[in-house]
Amino acid sequence: MRYEIRVDGQMSDELTTAFPEFDSFVVLNQTVLYGQVDDEAHLYGLLIRFQSLGLRVAEFRRLPE
Repeated sequence: MRYEIRVDGQMSDELTTAFPEFDSFVVLNQTVLYGQVDDEAHLYGLLIRFQSLGLRVAEFRRLPE
């Protein structure tokens, strides 16, 4: 499953390297990450990773295949 995750603010290069499974770009004070999420465990692991890094997820949505 492919997902798009929008995080408030512009993530530094160091922060984006914490998510090697995603590509990213910046739009209007948000960093957009997009890529493959393998399963539910991966999804929950991502949420924990965002939280542990102090990032605020503004939107998390599944993309059409």
